[in-house]
Amino acid sequence: MKRPILLLTMLLGSALCLMSQALYPYQDPNLTPDERAADLLSRLTLEQKAVLMVNTSSAIPELGIRHYDWWSEALHGYARSGLATVFPQSIAMAASFDTELVERVFTATSDEGRAKHTIYEQSGGSHQYQGLTVWTPNINIFRDPRWGRGQETYGEDPYLTATMGLAVVRGLQGPEDSKYDKLHACAKHYAVHSGPEYSRHAFNAEDISLRDLTETYLYAFERLVREGHVKEVMCAYNAFEGEPCCGSNTLLVQILRNQWGYDDVVVSDCGAIDDFYSKSYDNHRTHPDAASATADAVINGTDLNCGGTYRHIPEAVERGLLTEEQVNTSVFRLLRARFQLGEMDPDSIVEWTKISPDVIACDEHDALALKMAHETVVLLQNKRRALPLDASQYSASRRLAVIGPNAADTVIHWGNYNGTPRRTYSVLDGIRTKLSDPEALYYNKVSGLVVDAELSDDELLAALNGITDVVYVGGISPKLEGEEMRVDYEGFRGGDRTSIELPAIQRHTLEVLHAAGKRVIYVNLSGSAIALEPETKSCDAIVQGWYGGQNGGIAIADVLFGDYNPAGRLPVTFYKNDAQLPDYEDYNMSAGHTYRYMKERPLFPFGYGLSYSKFRIGRAHKSGQLTANASAVEGEVELTIPVKNLSHYDGEEVVQLYVAKKGEKEGPCYALRGFKRVAVPALSKQTVTFTLTEKDLRVFSQEAGKLVTTPGTYRIYYGPSSDKRRLRHVDVKVK
Repeated sequence: MKRPILLLTMLLGSALCLMSQALYPYQDPNLTPDERAADLLSRLTLEQKAVLMVNTSSAIPELGIRHYDWWSEALHGYARSGLATVFPQSIAMAASFDTELVERVFTATSDEGRAKHTIYEQSGGSHQYQGLTVWTPNINIFRDPRWGRGQETYGEDPYLTATMGLAVVRGLQGPEDSKYDKLHACAKHYAVHSGPEYSRHAFNAEDISLRDLTETYLYAFERLVREGHVKEVMCAYNAFEGEPCCGSNTLLVQILRNQWGYDDVVVSDCGAIDDFYSKSYDNHRTHPDAASATADAVINGTDLNCGGTYRHIPEAVERGLLTEEQVNTSVFRLLRARFQLGEMDPDSIVEWTKISPDVIACDEHDALALKMAHETVVLLQNKRRALPLDASQYSASRRLAVIGPNAADTVIHWGNYNGTPRRTYSVLDGIRTKLSDPEALYYNKVSGLVVDAELSDDELLAALNGITDVVYVGGISPKLEGEEMRVDYEGFRGGDRTSIELPAIQRHTLEVLHAAGKRVIYVNLSGSAIALEPETKSCDAIVQGWYGGQNGGIAIADVLFGDYNPAGRLPVTFYKNDAQLPDYEDYNMSAGHTYRYMKERPLFPFGYGLSYSKFRIGRAHKSGQLTANASAVEGEVELTIPVKNLSHYDGEEVVQLYVAKKGEKEGPCYALRGFKRVAVPALSKQTVTFTLTEKDLRVFSQEAGKLVTTPGTYRIYYGPSSDKRRLRHVDVKVK
């Protein structure tokens, strides 16, 4: 009996010890995060407050505050922190048009992030890329395919971006009724930010119309703030109307704080406040020194500095540029966030610390990464049913050729801002799993992405003698497109592109193969649109594979051989050529940016994608009505749309809704306002239902200065893409 009594005594002693340590209100987990933050704030010196307002926040042991680094990443899996599941890049996930699956991906990501953070804390403390505040999603609008960081976004459409962004936030932050938040997501980069990379520290987005600001550049941010309750917003490097974004009263105070009611953390992009004053490189230089830059950023609501400029807070207060009360506003938000996450409390009372480390890169998440990769693949062209390939036809006597600079590359599938998976499959790896005879496959890299031919034309054709079918895996790479990169090749500059054409060496090889009578299957790997007009002639089939994560190669092979019926749809317009692009540095959407403003016919439109199935979308049945009264528009309209699969292949169709108000002479041609991905068995029919309320019909009103629904007739287009030639329509009247 002595051992149980001893154990009970020890447990009681531990409990009493914990109670005795709860000396101050901020140490009481039964109080609200607001109450705890206010109490702890009252006990800090100005110098301590300054320490807490930089991303690498030092410990304050006398108050029980641990070291914490706010900078962690989770763009498409918990990132830059060793082993993790690597899901497809963001732009690829947008191609799925499947918000439920995206939420599952980020639920898995937050599981891994929490488990890894617990391990780090139990092993002596966490550091950069090991925390609970993850700086994702990137919800900037991919307005121009030349922007290198566009791969991190969810495409060119504000509605698709917002819908995907909300799914990301839900998956990362966890249920809102939990005592503690699972992680904190961050909507970035606020705002009017989509290149150029090469001048981002000095670029000034100016003369932006209120329409463009409201409908395009701020739409997703507002929805993530108001609907998603995202816990962080990151201000951008560039300036807006002459003010650096991290010191913009218009963006941060008037719109974000006052109009939208946002009261959580604003973090600067890394080094962005240095751009206010530093003379070490080309930047804004709007302020004379670090103290004045610090004061302006804090006064305008940037709570956390990724960098070291905020160490000048005491100096700014001493010089009268800033008051301690203004500092307190930011520190309160930062402390509250840490209490909301349970970062200040023992693991024993934080439910998320119970997530097992076994979830990290587990088999279940690997399967989820494959499912997500499957849904991202877009079939762009399939002449004479070149696909799917029949694996049983290939043998040592009838070989399949797999060539191209990206065929055997595994790392390309990681994209950027990535973790490290247990294993990654290249497209070549995936194809090898389909062929029972190793001698049935011929592989050669042939050339680099942009230079360095390894075989002459004659050598290549000699090597392919007797081979009819060629899978060429090309495109570009995260080594060429990305964030502020040092790239010195024709067509690329600073991580951006100066041309969207396929690199000349690849284009030439495809033309040689076509001229030799080969059946060419072209697989394009990229994080952005490539101009492929010549390839529509030289290639029999074209597959857009993006950067597909750890199972990207398997997913592409499954599509090539018909083990998965593709249903991905383009989240960006694929233009015919460079000539169809507006001025890269022109942020006015009316210049012709994206499908919403483009007047010409593109090569492949936004929302486009083929299937091995043949679908027919029937006429919509409309019921209900919307009525405007003195204060609001009430009611709803329901559209029921039949979708038939006329083929012998089970498949999925993505039904899309676009809205335009009749009589509107300005603004977009139409805009996405709904989509549903639906599975339709072979030779069967399904119905898809959309319920439209006034918020789905909102268009910009110059008089109101915002998106509103007013009396009039709204044309609802619906179909398989944004191509008006394939869209049906129905009119909805608001009386």
